Amino acid sequence: MTDQFPPEDADRLLVERAAAGDQRAFELLVIKYQRRVERLIARMVRDVDLVEDIAQETFIRAWRALHQFRGDAQFYTWLYRIAVNTAKRALLDLKRNPTVGSSLPQDGDEENETSRRENEPSTDVTPESELAAREIAGAVNAALLALPDDLRQAVTLREMDGLSYEEISQVMGCPIGTVRSRIFRAREAISARVRPMLEHRSGKRW
Repeated sequence: MTDQFPPEDADRLLVERAAAGDQRAFELLVIKYQRRVERLIARMVRDVDLVEDIAQETFIRAWRALHQFRGDAQFYTWLYRIAVNTAKRALLDLKRNPTVGSSLPQDGDEENETSRRENEPSTDVTPESELAAREIAGAVNAALLALPDDLRQAVTLREMDGLSYEEISQVMGCPIGTVRSRIFRAREAISARVRPMLEHRSGKRW
């Protein structure tokens, strides 16, 4: 059972088995990461009907390229890079502009919803506060949509997927300094968009 191993070791073991021809081992990796990959793609592609197809193509490419995986990075970081490149190719082929599909948590996004709700107060919820929260969320989403592709991708990988700067560097194929710069610029742009709304609400800051 892989449960006894740390996640990284479990992935490495599954990758080794899959590379040796164990299709079931690769299916377990697909099950583990399919949802994350689809969320990542959904932030790049406007057409939701394409998300599943691009995710499927991502895993096909990963299966074919398993012999190239050397273990220098975590498997999911390597897989994310394949997903990003596959989405970019699909967008170029279809001559569509990449945009964020859904950067904010939606129903069924238990991981993001759970983590956010644990850090938010559960009392003093009023219709006014709920409306304010929706307005701010809408402003954040609009700010994300307005970002250049490279800034949006960097900040969502960091804030939504929780990747480290080193992992984002590997996914995006750029130096860590560039990653830090992109995330800083993205945060500044989002803050500039949201700050005026928050200045009218006492006790709250971006």
